[in-house]
Amino acid sequence: MKKIFKLSSIALLLILGVSCSEDEQVIATPAGAPELLNPESGAAYVLAPENASNDLLTLVWDHADYSVQTVVNYELQVAISGSDFATPISAGTTTNRYYTWKVQDLNSVALAAGLTPFTAGDVDVRVKSTLGSNNAQIAYSNVVTLTITAYSTDLPKVFVIGNFLDASGYGSDWSPAATLPALAASEFGKTDFEGYVYMNVASPEFKVLPTNTSFDGDFGDDGTFSGTLVQTGESNILLSAPGYYLIKANTGAVTGANPSGLTYSTTPTSWAITGSATPLGWPDGGVVDQNMTYNSSTKKWEITIALTAGGNQFKFRANDAWEINYGDEGNDGVLEFNNGNNLSVPADGTYFVQLDLSNPRNYTWSATLQ
Repeated sequence: MKKIFKLSSIALLLILGVSCSEDEQVIATPAGAPELLNPESGAAYVLAPENASNDLLTLVWDHADYSVQTVVNYELQVAISGSDFATPISAGTTTNRYYTWKVQDLNSVALAAGLTPFTAGDVDVRVKSTLGSNNAQIAYSNVVTLTITAYSTDLPKVFVIGNFLDASGYGSDWSPAATLPALAASEFGKTDFEGYVYMNVASPEFKVLPTNTSFDGDFGDDGTFSGTLVQTGESNILLSAPGYYLIKANTGAVTGANPSGLTYSTTPTSWAITGSATPLGWPDGGVVDQNMTYNSSTKKWEITIALTAGGNQFKFRANDAWEINYGDEGNDGVLEFNNGNNLSVPADGTYFVQLDLSNPRNYTWSATLQ
């Protein structure tokens, strides 16, 4: 009996010990939120693409107090000023109490938050702290407001939609989509859009869209078919023949009911290579261009041709004339309109030459030795 009593007593003590141990577990609670110390509210930054990889700003904050010694996760959050972080943008995570933004980092975050490129705007910044892999016990720092002038390296674009899309490899006719051919402006803030579009139907019809997601704000012809764009009561723009068209559209100067300045033009083009590096040399009186063939699958103009090096050169031109031609400043594969340097190859041989005009205002070429 004594042995049974002793064993029962030991078991009871073990149970009580476990219960006491569980009762004494420490549960972490956010006793104090992090405090953002740097930068100061009101600081202003003008960002530039040439400085994209430079360190710009190191954010520093005091630690979040969770009443226990443990690793704390921190996330930088950015939102349009005054939005109360309704849709915050994550701008970096760390377990340190500092974080450095490069110019390109802050620029990307500012654009994602909704700032307009090249226009000063305010964003709010805060630090979010959490514990563990499940990000428990959330706490937020004070809010700092920064004035940011962001930049964009993307050219503004409009899009061409019409009855030619399916037959030309761009998707379904009259359907807004990411595959719509685009026209690009010369720089941000400009409305001088241009681009090349293949229209493989007998009687092409099209409109110009501000986005590739809907018909909202679409541009069409004013009904005179004389090159004037309108957004109200517009007709489809009509062409009389299939072709590979250089399309230009100026969508600026919309002022109330006055659409003056809204214009478009369409120029059919057929492309060739010409020059002393080609078998027929530079044009001299007659038409001696080496005609290229359009490949609707690759959306490139192509030709296999014998080219010579040793100071011989060539260019791409449209319609057996010099009004539309491209050269290459620096021979880097990127083409410049008219007056660009002549092109060359490093050695004599037969080359597969491609001319890619599918990316508006970013036209390229290549020559691959066969």
